[in-house]
Amino acid sequence: MASRIDWKLAAGAAFACGLMLSGCGQPANTEAAAAAPDVGIVEIRAQALTLTTELSGRTSAFQVSEVRPQVGGIIQKRLFVEGADVKAGQALYQIDPASYQATYDSARASLAKAEASLISIRNKASRYEELVVIKAVSQQENDDSQAALKQAQADVAAARAALETARINLAYTRVTSPIAGRIGRSSVTPGALVTTGQASALATVQQLDTIYVDVTQSSADLLRLRRDLASGQLKTAGANQAAVKLILEDGSTYPLAGKLQFSDITVDQSTGSITLRAVFPNPKGELLPGMYVRAVLEEGAEEQAILAPQQGVTRDTKGNPTALVVGPDNKVELRVLKTRRTIGDKWLVSEGLKAGDKLIVDGLQRIAPGATVHPVPATAAEQSAAPAAGKQQ
Repeated sequence: MASRIDWKLAAGAAFACGLMLSGCGQPANTEAAAAAPDVGIVEIRAQALTLTTELSGRTSAFQVSEVRPQVGGIIQKRLFVEGADVKAGQALYQIDPASYQATYDSARASLAKAEASLISIRNKASRYEELVVIKAVSQQENDDSQAALKQAQADVAAARAALETARINLAYTRVTSPIAGRIGRSSVTPGALVTTGQASALATVQQLDTIYVDVTQSSADLLRLRRDLASGQLKTAGANQAAVKLILEDGSTYPLAGKLQFSDITVDQSTGSITLRAVFPNPKGELLPGMYVRAVLEEGAEEQAILAPQQGVTRDTKGNPTALVVGPDNKVELRVLKTRRTIGDKWLVSEGLKAGDKLIVDGLQRIAPGATVHPVPATAAEQSAAPAAGKQQ
């Protein structure tokens, strides 16, 4: 009997204790439910932005001249140092001039003979013109003398042309540089036989104080750029006047800026791309033809660009970019975005965000759309937590 009473007392005490514990825990749970979680936010601001595109390409010489002989013969001398700078008109090779000198001397003698003959025939024709008036010579004889004069004059002209041709060929035995620039290696040595119009060049001269950079851009990117310019979303930097910066193979930036010279008018059917050419000053010869470079082209300027930190943008199940923002009543709102490209560690947003929106960048895992939150400014470390993205390719 005593044991049964003890059991009932114990059970009652346990029940009372449970009620007390339940009463003690309720206010704590209610407080926890009522507390809004802190989230880090970044206030979106519109800003002026110059949009750039980074394109790969190759350098090429501003002018290229392949030196070939205009006359045939034996190379007597090479008159330049390989790899040196040469001037326009500077002698590069000397071809044996002996036979061309003899031809020139012969042509000069032929001209002298023709000019001497012309004097005699001109005097005779002049006398016949006077004699035919008094009927001292026949009209036929006068006509023949006038024809002989014209023939002699033609012979002199032909001899003079032959002499000029011989002079030109003699001058061609001294092979000169047609442009100023840097000359490469010589493909011949003294004693080599060269011929007129041969396929192989004796040497190549390239002008390098100014240099071209040829890059390719997809036609799709070109169409997008034109649409943005037409809609007023971008402002052009001027037709073929955009500034271009150059990144070298080792990742360093070339110190001098170039200018976009022209855009090709034909799309390459095999690659779907269009060629752009920029011109760069190269006073120290740092840029050499054939170098792989990356050109950063200024596409245009956007005066009211919206940039969103990448850590504040996620993707839904369909792959669409989305973001959570804090509304006026501290309620979380879901926004579906349209992004155009990455700019550093931010997305360039065309739709879904506007200036003044409070974008949530920290604490996203603790909230959902419709939840009440307590917004606090995100720290600089949080704002730059996302890895930096590259420029538009």
